[in-house]
Amino acid sequence: MYVLTKLEDVVRIPPNRFGEERKKVIEELVHTSIEGTMKKDTGLTILAANVEPHGEGIIIHGDGAIYQKVKFEALVYRPDLQEVVDGDVVDVVEFGAFVRIGPLDALCHTSQVTDDFVKVNIGAKQIEGTATRRKLVIGDSVKARIVAISLNELNPRESKIGLTMRQPGMGTEEWAHEKEKAEHKGKEPKHQKAEGGTRKPEVGEAKPEKEKKRKKEESK
Repeated sequence: MYVLTKLEDVVRIPPNRFGEERKKVIEELVHTSIEGTMKKDTGLTILAANVEPHGEGIIIHGDGAIYQKVKFEALVYRPDLQEVVDGDVVDVVEFGAFVRIGPLDALCHTSQVTDDFVKVNIGAKQIEGTATRRKLVIGDSVKARIVAISLNELNPRESKIGLTMRQPGMGTEEWAHEKEKAEHKGKEPKHQKAEGGTRKPEVGEAKPEKEKKRKKEESK
């Protein structure tokens, strides 16, 4: 999910930028060195704003740069276990489909696409259920649940996120419509009065034939 939060970090101000406006330099360094980075406890930083230096900078022996602590507001993307996400299928491979969720790609293994056995057509970039005939192709918008997360801080694009679409309400919108149609088709009205037909007697009410017989005997 996307989260707006407050973060702290440290930027390195090189000596050749000491003569520039301090706040402007710090903001630029935050944008270039922190945006796009991944931390397992906070997630992937998408955007930083309202950057402010915090305290005095520190000079480390043997390094002429200033290390400045900063505070800022950040828009981060942080995938959570069991989170239901919307995404788009961006690739189909022999072992499953890659789904883009926010700024990251996640994998839905073939065993997690549907409850049906599936076959993969690499040439058509398609996964199809053998019994249900449900299809998954590049460009499909899907709903899935996150079931595994392994974030890579050094290379965020290499993070591994596992998805499942085997639960109710998951998969493509077309799959959901198919289920609704099947459920609606299986529902038949219990009682339906045909036009010009006879009315079914209520509980405890005598049937018409018996009522006529009783009246005939009383008239004798």
